[in-house]
Amino acid sequence: MPACTFFGHRTVTGKVYDVLYKEIETLIRECGVDSFYVGNNGDFDIEVRRALRELKKEYPAINYSVVLAYPPRDDGYDYSDTIYPEGIETVPKRYAILWRNEWMLKKAEYVICYIAHPLGGAYKFFEKAKKQKKKVKNIAQTVEKGMRPQAEK
Repeated sequence: MPACTFFGHRTVTGKVYDVLYKEIETLIRECGVDSFYVGNNGDFDIEVRRALRELKKEYPAINYSVVLAYPPRDDGYDYSDTIYPEGIETVPKRYAILWRNEWMLKKAEYVICYIAHPLGGAYKFFEKAKKQKKKVKNIAQTVEKGMRPQAEK
């Protein structure tokens, strides 16, 4: 049961959605990926979640979860596709996002990233994924140039 996770900057530019949709669909069709884990801390995560919702309609066998770093609140947010990983409740709040990202990375063989610059937590997890020999694609250049992304080595 191959899985994919996502890391990207909070702010994204360009047409991320279209590239994400195509890359996720390729993983479903060509690699048999059927499980997806995404955070909920920025523009990139919002676009991933939107693409996964749409792809779920076309590929009902796939599963995706928005992985929370903090407990759900009564704030009107749609938590129907979220999970709060067991064990995270013991983590100090300031480390919760790091813990959540580690949890997602452990679950995944594939990683799709939007890394436009070498700063921040998303970049650190992009580098960590490569070191762990995950199959990583950074779509930032593709979004900016309209090209098909290349696998990272």
